[in-house]
Amino acid sequence: MLRFLTHNWGYKAFSLAAAAAMWMLVIQEPEVGTSILAPVQYRNMPKDLEISSDVRDRIHVEVRGPASKLTPTGLDDASVILDLGFVKRAGERTFPVKQNMHLPAGVVLDRAVPAQVRLKFEKRVTREVPVVVRIGSPPAGYEIVSQQVSPGRVKLVGPESRVREVESVETDPVDLSETKESEEFLVQTYVADPQVRVDGDGRVAVRVQLNRIGSGEN
Repeated sequence: MLRFLTHNWGYKAFSLAAAAAMWMLVIQEPEVGTSILAPVQYRNMPKDLEISSDVRDRIHVEVRGPASKLTPTGLDDASVILDLGFVKRAGERTFPVKQNMHLPAGVVLDRAVPAQVRLKFEKRVTREVPVVVRIGSPPAGYEIVSQQVSPGRVKLVGPESRVREVESVETDPVDLSETKESEEFLVQTYVADPQVRVDGDGRVAVRVQLNRIGSGEN
C-alpha cells in the first residue's frame, strides 16, 4: 500500500494540485446575467388543426449563471420548445415560458417577456376562390384583346375563420412591356393573410392576346 502511494508521487501530487486548482476556479467563477432572444420551436402540430393567432418566433429572456456558460456559443441551444401534441380540439391554450424553457446546465431563467404564450387553434379547412390577374400596360400602340388564366380558381388551406374571410387571390403583375402579340406567362399567386396558403405551388398560367390599335383584328 505504501509503495502504491509513493510510486510516482511527484506526478500524483501535481495531478492532485491541478485538480484542486480547477475546482477552485469553478466554484469561484462569478455568476453573471445576460439577456437573449430565444427561438421558439413548435413541435407535434395536431394533424387537423391550425394556429390562427399570431405565432411568435422569438422571446426575450433574462438568464444568469457562470460567466463561461453565458457566451454566445454556450447559449446556442437555449430555446423555448412548445409541444403541441396534447392539443386535440380547437380553442385557446396557454404555455408558460418557464416550464418550456430549455437552457444549458447551470443556467437559470430569471424572467421572460412575455412570460406566457397563448395560441388559438382552429379546424383546418379548404376553400376555392377566384384568381384576380394583375395586368400591366401594353406597349404604346397596342391594346389587350383578351386574357385567360388557368386555373381560374385555386384552393386555399388554413384556419377556418381566416380562410372564410379571403374572397380571392391575386397574381404578381404581368409585364407586357415586351409583348406585341400573344404570350403566356407563368406567375405566382399571393394571399394577403399570412396564416392562409394556396394548396400546391400557387402558380397560374396567364395568356394575353394583344393587337395593334386600329388593326381591326380580333
